[in-house]
Amino acid sequence: MAFKPNYNQQRAERNRAKEQKKAERLQRREEGVAARRAGDQTDSDQTDPELTGQDDADVQDDAVSTETGTKTDTNNA
Repeated sequence: MAFKPNYNQQRAERNRAKEQKKAERLQRREEGVAARRAGDQTDSDQTDPELTGQDDADVQDDAVSTETGTKTDTNNA
């Protein structure tokens, strides 16, 4: 004879599995964020004008197109 179903136990098992899956997903997401932040910090050191020796005038001159005389937005690209 089969056991009588215990719906509360089954629900609790499903909820535990769901919470575990959420925790794993959150952990993977946080690891990805930490990896991106670590990558951004090393990249920002290379592109920071103060660290590369460029001043604001050089950066502004790079943003102006010489052929058309119009200013291009390179910072938001």
